[in-house]
Amino acid sequence: MTKTLDLRKELAGLYRPPKGKVVEVDVPPLRYLMIDGQGDPNSSRAFAEAVEALFSVSYVTRFAVKKGSEKIDYKVMPLEGLWWAGDMSAFTKGDKASWQWTMMILQPDFVEESIIMDCMQRVREKKSLPAIDALRLEAFTEGRCAQVLHIGPFTEEGPTVERLHAFIVAQSGLRGKHHEIYLSDIRRAAPQKWRTIIRQPMD
Repeated sequence: MTKTLDLRKELAGLYRPPKGKVVEVDVPPLRYLMIDGQGDPNSSRAFAEAVEALFSVSYVTRFAVKKGSEKIDYKVMPLEGLWWAGDMSAFTKGDKASWQWTMMILQPDFVEESIIMDCMQRVREKKSLPAIDALRLEAFTEGRCAQVLHIGPFTEEGPTVERLHAFIVAQSGLRGKHHEIYLSDIRRAAPQKWRTIIRQPMD
């Protein structure tokens, strides 16, 4: 009998924030498939290839675990991104070509690394994905953070980010990288309904 798990529900404090409210969270060490890159996410071929590789391996891993001895089924977690620039004014100026990013997808703790590596090899053999060899599995710890749910297009995140930063500055200071979690399938949902968690580590 297959056991079904909802990781978003189990990690509700991190993946189901209340609408419109900035909240403080303690993010434990989590394990992700990651890939690094640079450039405008709207036009960069490398960005599109990175996302395709992440989802391909994540879904193949999910089905391997479902069919394996443990027979556990789970939903693949959403795409997440860490964003920064050498000159942080690139964000306010809209100079997306200089943006640097790490795209990633959370992998369940109960899935052994050997299974993920095996699934990566399966994808490598079946598909011609240029980004597959740049993937890595890595533990990532953010610790104390504040986050807020943004609803709407990415281009309208500015006021939401300002509110998040104001919340943090009022009690400590900002640190780390700007973190976004994309809860919506932007290929299907209208931009006005896109749901994005914006997270920022704090001192």
